[in-house]
Amino acid sequence: MALRLTEIFYSLQGEASRAGLPTVFVRLTGCPLRCTWCDTTYSFTGGEPASIESVLAEVGKYPARQVCVTGGEPLSQKDCLPLLTALCDAGYDVSLETSGALDVAGVDPRVARIMDLKAPDSGESAKNLWANLDVLNRRDEIKIVIASRGDYEWAREVLRDRQLDDLCPVLLSPAGGLIEPQSLAEWILEDGLNVRFQLQLHKLLWGNMKGK
Repeated sequence: MALRLTEIFYSLQGEASRAGLPTVFVRLTGCPLRCTWCDTTYSFTGGEPASIESVLAEVGKYPARQVCVTGGEPLSQKDCLPLLTALCDAGYDVSLETSGALDVAGVDPRVARIMDLKAPDSGESAKNLWANLDVLNRRDEIKIVIASRGDYEWAREVLRDRQLDDLCPVLLSPAGGLIEPQSLAEWILEDGLNVRFQLQLHKLLWGNMKGK
């Protein structure tokens, strides 16, 4: 089995319910989407070949028990699934950050799936794979990045129409530099949405530094 690996690094988790926890990040190469606000475009191409065994060995150099497999879109590599299982078998608490455009049903049930839904301003909302909602559970989380008032209203309607908060926790994040975080916070409060507002902790600490 061969993976294409962009980087492995040790940092604090910056998003979702695990925010603030020391975490080893495994960033796989490649993504079929091109979201307008993407902040990891360097992971679209390149990377180095790696085996699951070599990834486990590198992850094992760090003291964290939390491991996050991310991208790009990690599920665009077929060997992502056995990597996730191997990490679980090794005793790690594993999360997967995925775009919501690819099938998540085959992910090891021990993995927490942090799944995006792409709002219109991402330019990729047509690629949301809505069937994924049928397999999510309370261990998983849905994340929606908000770049405008229009995005927010789209997210609000999807939340209500599809009862997303009954499936799993829902996270709304302001797109960096495109919307004031305070505006999003106020909209959530005005509408009484059952969601978690989140800022990217790692960017507050380190800005856009690669490997953080």
